[in-house]
Order: sequence, then structure tokens, then C-alpha cells
Amino acid sequence: MIRLMINGTVREVDAEPDTPLLWVIREQVGLTGTKYGCGVAACGACTVHIDGQPVRSCSLPVSEVKPNQKITTIEGLSPDLTHPIQKAWLELDVPQCGYCQSGQIMAAAALLQEKPKPTDAEIADAMTNICRCGTYNRVKAAIKRAAGIPA
Repeated sequence: MIRLMINGTVREVDAEPDTPLLWVIREQVGLTGTKYGCGVAACGACTVHIDGQPVRSCSLPVSEVKPNQKITTIEGLSPDLTHPIQKAWLELDVPQCGYCQSGQIMAAAALLQEKPKPTDAEIADAMTNICRCGTYNRVKAAIKRAAGIPA
């Protein structure tokens, strides 16, 4: 049994040590907002926070997560969609297909936690998630709106 703290709740799961955290979150815990995209940590659809830092969960073996580390998924970011990033995403209609958006939101939330008023360069450096629909300009605008920076 592996003990994980996910969205403020301790979960005990039975998983092989090399099972990616993504699959434990989705298949064993039942939180399906974190998406599978590439399986090699390139696209960012699987981004979650571990102790506030964005992590690509598809390539992180569950055995590398310590029991005292706090994992936050998109479901745990804000239960009522009041996180500033989520509000800005909705106000600006950021998603097109939406598949990558939970990972994009998690990456953006971590950026604003670290840099409440990021520059364009800091946004570009932090937002390495891939969007097939190409909504990058709307992602950037939503981050700026959430930060209170004029677009």
C-alpha cells in the first residue's frame, strides 16, 4: 500500500512502485480531470502540483512521491471554480477542444503562486504545455487577467 495526500485527503492505494502517478490518480482514486496526453512528460496535459510545484504526473513513478507531500489535481485547485485562473479561463473562453486545459490551468496557477505579476517572458518560460488547438494567446491573456495585468 502506498499512502498519498491528494487534494487534502489521505488515500491508500495498492499500486506497483513504477506505476505513473497519473494512472493512480485517474484509475485508482477516480479523479479524471488530470489527462493523459503523451506519456513522456512533453505535453503537460497530466500536470498536477506536488507541494505547489507543477509536475508532469505521467512520467513520475508513484513510489517517488513521499507520504507527506501534498498532491493537488485540477479537482482540488478550487472546488467552486473561484480560483483566479479558472475565472479568467471562463471569462476569456480560453479552451477550444479543452483537452489540455486542466494541465494548462495547473501550470498557470503554479506560475502565479511563484510570480504574482509575471512578465510576458516569464509566462512564456513557465507555460510549456502543448495545445493542439493553438489557444496560446488566450492562455497568456487569461494569465495576465488573473494577475491583474492589463492585456
